[in-house]
Amino acid sequence: MTSIWYEHARDRTWTSTPPSADALHFHQNLAGYSPTSLVDLPELADELGVGRVVAKDESSRFGLPAFKSLGASWAVRRLLRERADDRPVTVVTATDGNHGRAIAHWARVFGHHARVVVPSGVHPHAIQAIRDEGAQVMTIDGSYDDAVDTAMAVAAGPDLVLVQDTAWDGYERIPGWIVDGYSTLFAEMDEQLELAGAGTVDLVVVPVGVGSLLQAAITHYRRHAGGPAIMAVESDAAAFVAPSLAAGEPVTVATGATIMAGLNCGTPSSLAWPMMVRGLDAAVTVDDDIVVAAVRDLAALGVAAGPCGAAGLAALRIALGENTVHRRRHLGLNSDSLVVLIVTEGAEANPSPGTH
Repeated sequence: MTSIWYEHARDRTWTSTPPSADALHFHQNLAGYSPTSLVDLPELADELGVGRVVAKDESSRFGLPAFKSLGASWAVRRLLRERADDRPVTVVTATDGNHGRAIAHWARVFGHHARVVVPSGVHPHAIQAIRDEGAQVMTIDGSYDDAVDTAMAVAAGPDLVLVQDTAWDGYERIPGWIVDGYSTLFAEMDEQLELAGAGTVDLVVVPVGVGSLLQAAITHYRRHAGGPAIMAVESDAAAFVAPSLAAGEPVTVATGATIMAGLNCGTPSSLAWPMMVRGLDAAVTVDDDIVVAAVRDLAALGVAAGPCGAAGLAALRIALGENTVHRRRHLGLNSDSLVVLIVTEGAEANPSPGTH
């Protein structure tokens, strides 16, 4: 399938309201906390014709192989703090893999239970990893959106609470906490880049499932007018960003099979959508074949990325490949530019036969 490149004219006068540093301080005081690595990739900078490419490697976050622990831990803790009693509660969620594992992990750590709904297409290894965290797993024959609907119905019972990483009308507070949790990633990266003397970031490449991590990125980098270009990356099997921006309203798309399980979502989060409109510069879709190549190339450079984590490199190759002068100009890039890839998951998170 031909990749989609979509240019978006963001509002360069708009500034966001960043969250407090409470989530960062919370994470810093959790057992096992350490900032994830920022990996310099000079070979990719040479290939792509930019000054520097670095990867924020989320392949090991609190011992789990994805960034999702940041949102799950903060949201579960916030939720438990607000409960009127200390009785055990069962946290319910839907997942393509990483979010559900993180919810199960932190529910267990904080002395509670988890029930996780998993749609079709998630690797058995990822499902077993959720069970290994002590969660009850319910698999359904349906899409991610179907799994969210099922989780909502399950959570209607007593002593059950939904902790979902996508928002919709009437359900936005808890997803907002999850996004606040993701802010730790970007706060860490600011400090790491400053210590490395890396200069100003020119482009941030963010994989998109429902858009919550993208929302966190936009919130962080649009605190002041200007800031780096931000590019969304989607699987071509589940690409709603460009159709939504073109339509001027959120669009739900039918999803298909892809090795990028964590990106296989057909509906944007209601909290993320207005941030995309105001703060996003471009969107790119990638197919499984070019992502497999990106996984292998990152592994050769010492970054053990899963398919979702490698999607950013695949997108960069589309955006900055041959005959892309106009795209580079739109993104504000030149031979001195600093590009950041968010490698959202490690190879262990949701493995695919095509990447091993």
